[in-house]
Amino acid sequence: MILEEEPEVEDESDSYGVAAAADDGGGDGDRLMPPANFGMVTWGIYRSGFPSSENFGFLKTIGLRSIVYLCPEPYPRPNAEFLESQGIRLFQFGIEGTKEPLAKIPRDAIMGALKLLLDVRNHPVLIHCKKGKHRTGCLVGCLRKLQNWCMTSVFEEYQRFAAAKVRASDLRFIETFDVSAMSEGILGIMYRYQSCIGLHSKRIMCRCDS
Repeated sequence: MILEEEPEVEDESDSYGVAAAADDGGGDGDRLMPPANFGMVTWGIYRSGFPSSENFGFLKTIGLRSIVYLCPEPYPRPNAEFLESQGIRLFQFGIEGTKEPLAKIPRDAIMGALKLLLDVRNHPVLIHCKKGKHRTGCLVGCLRKLQNWCMTSVFEEYQRFAAAKVRASDLRFIETFDVSAMSEGILGIMYRYQSCIGLHSKRIMCRCDS
């Protein structure tokens, strides 16, 4: 049994767009601030740019267990202290940021990060790089392929977060990335099961392989 999540492209802005700041309930006008480019990818998985101290209050509200950090630079001390205080695990994959059109994205790093995302024991998890556009967009794009999204929808989502800074090397990497080795694994089954029970607002289709 394969559970396949079908994206509803026309409604993506509601489900995956930047989260609105939430009132803290104190009545004094203070608001919680999500990181730049914040959005829900799917049940239990979020994406964003690099969080600052202004975003820590917001991050507390989503109950993170893990962060997947896609930059090679050491994690800043204030951020590391925040994670420690909240019991949030940090998984770092040092992918260099580059604008070179022929730049090669390390497949092993993306595969390793995908395995973490597929394991629901790490959820809720936040993926981030610096701006939440290119490295994060590549990882999310590969996850979408595992979810059987068509390439048009995958590219539309990448472009929406990258805005005017779309990189051809990223799109080429996503298009050629082979997730078949993972799609039939136990972790893939775990992930799809979690998506099936959690994404009640999404259309879930089931089909049996012959």
